[in-house]
Amino acid sequence: MLHGITVIDAYLVSSLGEEALAAMGLASAITGLVLGFLFAFSSATQIRIAQAFGAEDPQRLKSGFYCGLIINLVVALMGLALIAVSAEQIIEAFAHSPEVAEQAMGYLMVFTFVILFEAVSLCFANHFNGCGKTQLPLIGYAFGMPVNIALSIALIHGLYGLPALGLTGAAAGSAVASFLQMLFLGVLFYRANRGYRDVPGWTNGPLSYALKRHLLFSLPIAATFASVAVSNQVCMLIYAKMSIHEFAAMTLIMPWVMVGGTLGMSWAQATGILVAQLLGKQQSHGVLDRFLSQAWRMSFAAAACVAAVYAGVCLASPALYSELEPATTNALLSLLPLALLLPFPKQSNAICGNTLRASGDTVYVMNVFVGAQWLFKVPAVALFVLYFDLSVFWVFSILFLDELVKFAPFHLRTFKGDWKTLREEEPAAA
Repeated sequence: MLHGITVIDAYLVSSLGEEALAAMGLASAITGLVLGFLFAFSSATQIRIAQAFGAEDPQRLKSGFYCGLIINLVVALMGLALIAVSAEQIIEAFAHSPEVAEQAMGYLMVFTFVILFEAVSLCFANHFNGCGKTQLPLIGYAFGMPVNIALSIALIHGLYGLPALGLTGAAAGSAVASFLQMLFLGVLFYRANRGYRDVPGWTNGPLSYALKRHLLFSLPIAATFASVAVSNQVCMLIYAKMSIHEFAAMTLIMPWVMVGGTLGMSWAQATGILVAQLLGKQQSHGVLDRFLSQAWRMSFAAAACVAAVYAGVCLASPALYSELEPATTNALLSLLPLALLLPFPKQSNAICGNTLRASGDTVYVMNVFVGAQWLFKVPAVALFVLYFDLSVFWVFSILFLDELVKFAPFHLRTFKGDWKTLREEEPAAA
């Protein structure tokens, strides 16, 4: 549902035509970069909380949450400063026309509020996930989604006496929904544990030391996610050099790749959370092997569901995006064969990566991701788009090839079995 913010905006904005979609694609490339950093640090916080929950240590739970919140807020503020300084120049350099650039800036300025609200909401959601209360974040996002849809429609088209803001209206609807969702999750968090007011102290010493340890644990995970986010947004900016119809098709399919992929990635993340909890409880290797084997087999059912979602979007695109020109929907339809194959290696790689992270083997996961992204994916996209000028089918195929590049390193490391022992953090200095 979090990725659904972009999908909803893209669907509602599609009625405004290709130029509005192109503007949203440019703005999303920048906001997605900042959100990627937030997801990165939040993922690390989720693992820390899961380990603390498995060990039944309230002090570690408190430290994990508040250290994660501090880091998220700092990252969000740095992202907003980056947008204020450089976003306009980036958009003007890649926009197809001044009108597209103007619409992109309007959308971006309002969407910055979403970034700030999500920085806090993610901390609440990851705390609940790490503690096994996964239904609460779902309730929070289900609470915000109808608000997002209704308000965005009204503000885009000027219904019920509201101003017709066009593309900017979609961002405004998302911002209001994110704010209400943040408040909702915050109330649930306080009611669950009173914000840990009754738990004294911090893990292994003062807050500064707990924050330092949390940051050191988080950095490899953050670097991994940040590399993926940065490379994805760099690729999105390169996609802008394609024809406007093919770029519009990529703008439409990429949010669906994130949303559909989240079905599988959530299974992999849940696997990582449970592995972290089992390691925190110091379960035997046999228990860990049985659990991971069952989770892995079921993950392929999740991959099949993801493939079905992709197929549905591609096949329904002429009706789903009926306001767009046939050239755009035909480009989207051409991606169907790749969309059916992509989820399976991606799902298996995700199980490996989340399992290794749960044990603390974060540097290796970082190296695999960073190497694949910057030594293969980004150069390949640049070659296919800027040099060879290939069709959208071949450009999209790079996503599938990128998963094949990562397949052997991930699986060999997982089968080695070192993940079955939790890497303990060092105690505070005397």
